[in-house]
Amino acid sequence: MKQLLVFAIIFAGISHINGQDQKVYSTANKDTKSNNESGLSKEPHLKNLQKLTYGGDNAEAYFSPNGKMAAFQSNNSKWGLQCDQIFALDIEKAAKDSTYKPPMISTGKGRTTCSYFMPNGKDILYASTHKANDSCPPAPQIKGKYLWAVYKDFDIYVADEKGKITKQLTNSPGYDAEATISPKGDKIVFTSDRSGDLELWTMDIDGKNQKQITKGLGYDGGAFFSPDGKKLVFRASRPKTEEEIKEYKDLLSQHLVAPTNMEIYTCNVDGSDLKQVTSLGKANWAPFYHPSGKKIIFSSNHHSARGYDFQLFMVNEDGTGLEQITNESMFNAFPMFSPDGKKLIFSSNRNNHGTRDTNLFIADWVD
Repeated sequence: MKQLLVFAIIFAGISHINGQDQKVYSTANKDTKSNNESGLSKEPHLKNLQKLTYGGDNAEAYFSPNGKMAAFQSNNSKWGLQCDQIFALDIEKAAKDSTYKPPMISTGKGRTTCSYFMPNGKDILYASTHKANDSCPPAPQIKGKYLWAVYKDFDIYVADEKGKITKQLTNSPGYDAEATISPKGDKIVFTSDRSGDLELWTMDIDGKNQKQITKGLGYDGGAFFSPDGKKLVFRASRPKTEEEIKEYKDLLSQHLVAPTNMEIYTCNVDGSDLKQVTSLGKANWAPFYHPSGKKIIFSSNHHSARGYDFQLFMVNEDGTGLEQITNESMFNAFPMFSPDGKKLIFSSNRNNHGTRDTNLFIADWVD
């Protein structure tokens, strides 16, 4: 899922560049605070915005059950990283100290993605390729196309707070990743291509009873549970023409996808009552339920004439009432509400002072 962040950056015609000293980052924090306090912000739902990371690409930050921690992935070269690894962020420490380096939870080998706190608030679930190879798997290279590799070596693991892997939850040939956990603490939803297509699957919290719940041709992924644990929200592509279907199948046979046309969907946890929420065109992704369970926040570039400019939007579950939430910078994505519904954490390339860095931000949420 994180590679959609790379997609957004590449689509905007830019690439990641490291390098800004800590003093400049500290100034960015102060600038953000000043803008909010002066009332100049055009993002009325976000108050007391704080920057949590300083360098590299940081994404998919998801709260612990008590809302004090966030599991996320980073490729920050200043931390000696070659590709994404998983970290456990102490939010209070990160907000106060721009030099804070969170502990790494993953092995430091292979490529990782999509981490999530287990119900005990200590262990962290994530996907990794480390068992197949210590090195970072190569990014796909096909001229003229942005492609996302759905690495066949991704499997889902659980590690304790010290980074020791305590369990491997999937062990099927092919891609198993993008796992998140129900607020009820009983189920995990994830994406797998073991059936021949990229579909949503569920399993019990211990990895048992793995079941396929979606069946439509296309890439179903990035799923999250509703606050009551009864429904799922996710993004999906749906190739329709013969040409689109052929391209999708050809790419998937090479463990690749072209994630540029996606819409938001919901369904019950068993896959029933499937509904398409958005019909906006372009890339609509990274959805998450509002605490009310009646609205969905997500990232989209549907409004951009040039194809980029990813902002956060909110929409009613029935697809009505579309509202833009952010309007600063060209990339805002991976939003998640805190368990108490009072805060929003997300990734953005705002306030990066000319770098290509994408950092984590947290704000008080104002309905």
